[in-house]
Amino acid sequence: KLAKKNIAAMESDRFAAVVVNSAGCGAAMKEYDDLLAADPKWAARAAAFSAKVRDFSEYVAELGGEVPSQLETRVTYQDACHLAHAQRITTQPRALLDAITGCQRIETAGADRCCGAAGLYSVNQPAMSGELRQRKAVEIAASGAQIVTTANPGCHMQYLAADAESHLDVEVLHLAELIDRAEAAAETSR
Repeated sequence: KLAKKNIAAMESDRFAAVVVNSAGCGAAMKEYDDLLAADPKWAARAAAFSAKVRDFSEYVAELGGEVPSQLETRVTYQDACHLAHAQRITTQPRALLDAITGCQRIETAGADRCCGAAGLYSVNQPAMSGELRQRKAVEIAASGAQIVTTANPGCHMQYLAADAESHLDVEVLHLAELIDRAEAAAETSR
């Protein structure tokens, strides 16, 4: 029912893309075509809609990936499971970071491992979620990064908790927030 409401609200031909900044939501929206494939009234509409859904980093990459930006910082990108595994998007976020003048991207050993948020997993399995979060905290601390960035709100909250618990002294930003900051810094320095 919700998928149909979303499609009806956003299927206009005015939109070349539906850009999503939440990896979990984007993964679900890209699967609307499978979800509604057996519904003759909605199958074609769902397929057309799903074909337009793009993650923020995927969309910027399709536009050419060049964003005038600069930011003197050390950053680690941590994959969101729904982006890396469900949508198979791993290079685009890193390419955006690599294009920022002055930004040193640090790849941690477990960047592609789940942080423990996993939708409601952190609520339903708090002990295991906490263990996964703590492993990430150790890796992030060892990296020397000043900023942790990811592409999913649940992961973002998990990294905020890791910072608070482990006193990592890092800033946690969504990838879009970091790109915005880097663009603003480039604009200011002109």
